[in-house]
Parts: sequence; C-alpha cells; structure tokens
Amino acid sequence: MQDDSTRTDFGLDAEQDVIDGLYGRLDDVRTETELRLAQIRKEGPSGSPQNRSERDAFATLYEDRIMQLDAVEDRLCFGRLDLADGDRLYVGRIGLSDEQHAPLLTDWRAPAARAFYSATAASPSGVVNRRHLTTRGRTVVAVEDDVLDVAALREAGLEDTLAGEGALLAALDARRTGRMGDIVATIQAEQDAVIRAGLDGALVVQGGPGSGKTAVALHRAAFLLYHHREQLERRGVLMIGPSAQFLRYIDHVLPSLGETGAVSTTMAGLVPGVRVTAIEEDDIASVKGRTIMGRVIKNAVRERQRQPRADQEVSIDGRTVVIRRADIRDAQAKARREGKPHNEARASFAKEMISRLTTQLMEQLDHQLDGEERMELERDVRDSKTIRIALNLCWLPITPQQFVRDLLSKPHLLEHAARGLSAADRGLLLRPANAPFTDADIPLLDEAAELLGDMPSSAPRASQGPSDEEVAYAEEVLSTFDTDGMVTAQDLAQRMRGGSSRMSLAERAASDRTWTYGHVVVDEAQELSPMAWRMLLRRCPTRSFTIVGDVAQVTSAAGSRWWPETMDPLFGPSWQLRELTVSYRIPAAVAEVAQAFATAAQLPVSELSAARDVDDAVAQTRADAGALSSTAVAIAVGHAERMADAEAGLVAIIAPSELLGDVRRALTDSDLADDVTVCTARESKGLEFDVAVVVDPATIAVRPGDLYVALTRPTQRLEIVHDGNLPAGL
Repeated sequence: MQDDSTRTDFGLDAEQDVIDGLYGRLDDVRTETELRLAQIRKEGPSGSPQNRSERDAFATLYEDRIMQLDAVEDRLCFGRLDLADGDRLYVGRIGLSDEQHAPLLTDWRAPAARAFYSATAASPSGVVNRRHLTTRGRTVVAVEDDVLDVAALREAGLEDTLAGEGALLAALDARRTGRMGDIVATIQAEQDAVIRAGLDGALVVQGGPGSGKTAVALHRAAFLLYHHREQLERRGVLMIGPSAQFLRYIDHVLPSLGETGAVSTTMAGLVPGVRVTAIEEDDIASVKGRTIMGRVIKNAVRERQRQPRADQEVSIDGRTVVIRRADIRDAQAKARREGKPHNEARASFAKEMISRLTTQLMEQLDHQLDGEERMELERDVRDSKTIRIALNLCWLPITPQQFVRDLLSKPHLLEHAARGLSAADRGLLLRPANAPFTDADIPLLDEAAELLGDMPSSAPRASQGPSDEEVAYAEEVLSTFDTDGMVTAQDLAQRMRGGSSRMSLAERAASDRTWTYGHVVVDEAQELSPMAWRMLLRRCPTRSFTIVGDVAQVTSAAGSRWWPETMDPLFGPSWQLRELTVSYRIPAAVAEVAQAFATAAQLPVSELSAARDVDDAVAQTRADAGALSSTAVAIAVGHAERMADAEAGLVAIIAPSELLGDVRRALTDSDLADDVTVCTARESKGLEFDVAVVVDPATIAVRPGDLYVALTRPTQRLEIVHDGNLPAGL
C-alpha cells in the first residue's frame, strides 16, 4: 500500500480523480441504456407486427450495448498521452464523451490513439510523455511514464512528476490465470503495425512462441470491427481457433476490447450437426488433406446421379409407361445445367421425368386433355411407388454425413471416385461405416455439403443482410427515437429483419453453414490442410484474412511448413508476410533450449529474441523409465503448492498420450490434483502456463513440432523429466 505522499508525487491522486470521472460516466451511460431498455420492454408486444419488430430490434441493440459496457469494466482506462501542443489524451477500451459530446476517453483503436503504441523517442509523433496507468478494480495502483521529448517535458516543468515500474515487464511477470489476458495496454510497435494493417487481402503473421501472435490477432479483429464496422458488421468476423479449450481460454478477450460481434469457433464448429470424437492418424490425415480430395468428393456426388442398366416398364391404371435410359440421361443433364447442388437439383430432375412420363400417358389416350386432366395424370405418375423408387435410385438425396460414411466404407464407391489416388492411399481411407468422424473429415464433410446442398425438407438458406430499402426504412424509424448515436440504421435494419427471434450474428452464422464473413482470423494456421483452406475460402469470398502461426510448430501431417507454398495457390499476389521477432512470454533460457532443439530437428524456426531473463528457468530431472509419471507429478505438485500460497499461477504436465493415464492416476492422491493441468503437446497448443513439466521428451519428439510446442509453453519455469534418452539439442 502506498502512502499519501507517494500517491501525490507520482500523480496517483490526480489520475484517480480522472478514473473516477470516467467510471462515473460509464455508469451513467449504462444506466441510461438500461432505462431505455426498460421503457422498450414496458411497452410490451402490442401494436402492429412492424411496431413489434422495431421494439424487439431496439431491445436487442440496447442489450448488446449493456453487454459491451459491462465487458470493459476492468481496466477501462490504461493510458495517457501528453502532447506537445499542451493537450492531454486518455486512452481506453472504448470511447466515452460527456453529455455535451466532448471526448473524455479515446478508444484504443481510434487514429488519435495510435501514437500510444507507435511513438518513440526518435519519432515522437507529437507526444511528450506516454503514461501507463495500472488499475485494480476502479483504483489506480501505479503509473509508469515513457518520456519521448525530454526538452519539451522540462519546458513544461513536468519532469518531477514522472514514475515507472515497467508496464510491459510487469504484465509479463504476472501469474497465469487460465484465461488469456489482452495486451491492449502494452502493445509494442511491431505488434501495433500488424494490428492496424489494411483490411484487403491476406495478412500472414509469422512469429515464434510467446511473440503474441494470438493476442495480436484478437486485437486486430477488434480494430477492424471498429474501423470497418459498416463493411464487417452485417457479415461479421470469424475467429478460427485450434480447439474448444483454446476458445475458452480466449473467450473474454474481444468483449473486453469493446467488441461482441465476432464469431469464435473451431473448424469442426463450421459444420453444424457434426461431432468430432477422434484425431486422425498422420498418414490418413495427409491423404485427406490434399486438394485432390475435392475432386474425389465431386466425382462421388456425380456418381450418385445414376442411370439404370435397362429401360423399365411401369403400369399405371392399366396403362404402361417406360422409364427410358435416354430420358433419364437427358433429364439429368438438364438438371445439372441449372447449377444447383445435388439435393436441390433433384427436384428439377424429378419434375422433368414426371413430365416425360405424363406425356407418354397422354399419347395413349384417344382425346386431347385439358390442363386439369393433365395435372391429374401427373399426380398419378408422381404417386406411383414404383416410379418414386426408380427415380430415387437414379438421383437420391443424401446428407453429407451419410455420403462421407458411404464413400469411406464402400470400396467400389471409393475406387470409382478416387481414381487419382493410388491403391495404397485408397486403402488408408477405407474404414468401417460406423467409424467416428475425425478432425480430418471436417473439410470432406463441408465439401460434400457444398456440392450436395440442403435436403428437400431443410429450411432455405438464410439471407445475410438487409436491403437498401430496409436500411432506408430503419433510418426513418431512428428519426422517431432518441438513441444518442448508440444505434445505426444498418444495425436496426438487421435486427428488424430478424423479427422477434433476437438471434445474434453469431447465432445466425452458427446455424447457417453457408454464411460468408467479411473477414476471417485464423490462429495456429500452420495446422490447416489444403482442403481446410478450401473450406475457409468459401466462408470469405473477398479473401480478407488475418493468418497467424508458426511453421516450426506444425504438428499436422497435412499442415504448412513454408508459407509461400500454401499461400501462393490460395491468394496469388494478394497476401503479405509480417514477422514478430520478440518473445514476450518465454524466458530467455527456455527460448534457448527450445531453439536448440528446433535447430537440431531442422524445424523452420523464426528469428526470436526473448524480452526477459528469469533465474533458474530451466531444470532437468532424470528418472527410471517406470517412474517418469510419478516423478513429474511430484515436481508439478511441489510447484502447485508454492503457487497456492501465492494464490495465483498455473502448472501443467505435458506428456505423451501413452503416459496420460499413469500421470492422472499418480495425481489422484494429491489434494492439488485439480490445480495441475494434464495434457498432450497438441492439446497445449496456444496455451500458456507458469510452469510446464515436460515428460519423456524423446517420445514426444517423434513429431518434432509437438516437442517444440511443449517446450515453449512456460512463462516462468520449464521442467524436463526424462529417462536419459534425450533428443538432439537437449
């Protein structure tokens, strides 16, 4: 606790007054919004359907605004800029103005706030001093100053008010909490350049472990939503993460940055109704990930449009019609020309065949039929069970799930569709019909869903945005409400279009596999196969992507090991590469160990320099092969006990899958079992821990990328437990 003189010397009391005022304004805006929401709800569901739709739209928008105001409660304001012209600018998570619309707090994404991240002593951009504010709750606990123009500061007589404890290093030394922390208060210049890059094209961000790739990607999503709101809000930003655990780890970051409009999911989450319960073996995943599988799926869909071996006679009310192979062929060709997916085009095929069969019946009658009589004959043809069966055999609707199950379990189907694959590769793909879906099946299911389309009974695809007329009407509605700029016409039109269901963009997108986004952010992008990239490109026809990853950390057999090899076929000349070269998370000693292994394993490691040193950051313990698990547990529990005393920190044991059971059994006797995370290297991807205990590195190193990932998870200490068999470099 600092005494009053310290608070005065460092300007804490003055900053506390400012922070109190900002939180007071935040409370006022929240209260005002809650009152408006209560008034809307009080009116109830009466009135015309249009009036009810308008009220529902406003209610949902006010609810979203309240969620945003709640999300920025923590560290609302984190910085101050003292400018050469005498102005002072406070920087925070969102923008706030007083009742007269005078600015109180500048949104970190606004152009005026850019100098907070980019100004340097060599290029101060009109900034005399940059102050970082550290708050706990609503209390200012510390300030730290970066003087960028000493002469101007002295001229203003402010040099005696400076303070500092190193905002960035203080953040890096903070204990892990199990949730990702945003870096909005400590963004560095090379990170800021990536965050604020343009929207068009694909931006690939290559960076080693701890360089802040994920944090930069999330902040970039928030920045783009702020600066390109009209362009992105109706379609949204898609955030792809490697696992559900990873998504839980980052789920609060975007809301805390003032954004609630992004959709976060895994690749599997993009295909509704499919549950992945298995990880594919490397050799099979490699085959499934090749672009040729797109052709295989297309061939298999075409094979579902079959022709009978011979003409078939069918009796209808004593008259005979013939289902001719030539008619089937012509009707199928006509249906294909419409360009619709298989299941949807089937209706055109059936309609054409029923028409041809009806004509056959008419030709057998001795008089001219009127329109009503022809319709009766068509009903007779359509109601014939024999004809329905025959047409279904020629063009049968099918779900993507059943389609992929059939393809991968029936050798004759696979041989016909996959002639471009070797017999050995086809053999790898074959499996039982009841086999669970794997992660490598997801792009195949999505490809099939794209070519098959909805089943006949499925709901039509959702529309993705209001028309110009709907927006114009929303503007008229807004003119009758006092919204104080909280609601845009585009927002209101989209909500009104949604009626009373009040579905958020994320909910609408999640229920519609064909939804296309304005921008896509892909984390751990080096893991994606060429087929997975095809899947993502369908979600963003504008090819506006932020792609972050590290090719040295690739663990998928179908992943990327060199960015140009992957990006050139996808984006041509419209992609660029940026590199993050400083590791802010990993201690220098840990980085050296990981880099030494990666170099020995010939992984394509990026240039990486650690931002800090931590004493005793790396330790090795040798144990008998049968005691590896118990030794690792003893070490992990010891660290967990010390961290429990400090009431902060995370410990993980990262082990080969073969040892996970032994590790968990050894942990059951400890009272701190719940405080130690147990996972494989792949499951730890994207996560960070204060202490990581890596068990049996030689086994993990069978996939070198896996061990590189495991070695780079700790922020404080790396413990390596081995039986004397160490990979090269360790």
